[in-house]
Amino acid sequence: MESKSADYRYIYEKPNTLNDVKTHYCPGCGHGIVHKLVAESLDELDVREQTILIAPVGCSVLAYNYIAVDGCEAAHGRAPAVATGLKRVHPEKIVISYQGDGDLLAIGTAETIHTANRGENITVIFVNNAIYGMTGGQMAPTTMEKQITKTTPFGRDVSDVGYPIRACEMINTLERPVFIERTSVHDVKNILKAKKAIKKALENQVSGKGYSFVEVLSMCPTNWGVTPQVAADWVRDVMVPYYPLGNFRDR
Repeated sequence: MESKSADYRYIYEKPNTLNDVKTHYCPGCGHGIVHKLVAESLDELDVREQTILIAPVGCSVLAYNYIAVDGCEAAHGRAPAVATGLKRVHPEKIVISYQGDGDLLAIGTAETIHTANRGENITVIFVNNAIYGMTGGQMAPTTMEKQITKTTPFGRDVSDVGYPIRACEMINTLERPVFIERTSVHDVKNILKAKKAIKKALENQVSGKGYSFVEVLSMCPTNWGVTPQVAADWVRDVMVPYYPLGNFRDR
């Protein structure tokens, strides 16, 4: 009995860098999973005390309530610019720009591209749930073709608003990034792969290698109007074929 109990505690042990507080995220949301992966990676690399997390405008605006590191808020879309300033003033710090799809690929597209193009030595974690979450479920740059949202009640019309933007592929056209990978948290196998990518992106920063970008496909059951399980299946069946998982660059 003791052995089983010990194994259970080991498997579900809370990372030290993850605060023991009630989350504001909706049931089935992927942000909580990503937070845990970030916290675990910071613990394993022993860089918690050197880390600064940039919280953007979006569902993850309160990320610093859950991840026990120094935090700094940024105006909508400006997280990479704030991260650049912090890293250049404090090059010894580990700076994480944690962003959603509306933040990173709509109002923040310019900051995203130019920060990557300069090869700033930061870690960008991009949570892609194909919708604007915090503001009520409007179409985002990553919203899928024919996907119904508050602002596309008949589905996304690509002849009118264009196709969903693939962030990893776009950043992969630039010379300076050293690590680009797309992952997902829709099942256990892919959660483990996402953890590996996030840790590698942080290790690159610790080693001074340069700009690392990790995209995480995530669920938003509330704004998609489905159950958590259906949301996870939708990521697998609809998002993954358009946003293929895997590593695009590892220098």
